[in-house]
Amino acid sequence: MPIKNDNAKALAKFTGSLVRRAQQRHVALWLEEVSTEITSVQYAALEVLQQTSGVNQRQLGDELDVDRSTIADLVARMVRNGLIERSDDPVDKRSYVLFLTAEGKRQLAALRPRVETVERILTARLSPRERIELRRLLSALLQERT
Repeated sequence: MPIKNDNAKALAKFTGSLVRRAQQRHVALWLEEVSTEITSVQYAALEVLQQTSGVNQRQLGDELDVDRSTIADLVARMVRNGLIERSDDPVDKRSYVLFLTAEGKRQLAALRPRVETVERILTARLSPRERIELRRLLSALLQERT
């Protein structure tokens, strides 16, 4: 057992290792508390479309910070599962605009309290101030270099 503890201490100095482990914990909690069928990225897409209905795939991909092929696969899967619908963009005929379906709205409403539970569990050992600081620091890590 001491070897594992020594390794954990050694890896704790690497931000990437801590971020990866935190993400693994988040995924495990998500599967346990939220859904085994709707991923956290799909949930984020539902939230974005609830706030900004009628965005195109590129705009949704930009909001979620995913590339074009990933957003195309994500949208296709969500359309197949009846969570969103796409229509021709009236401005750009080469593009689609996206909307939540009634099922997408229902799923969003059902999942939101579970997502909040994951948030509480994941940050339970942090004070309210530390939670804010953690989000600020993670956001800073994600800022593009200029």
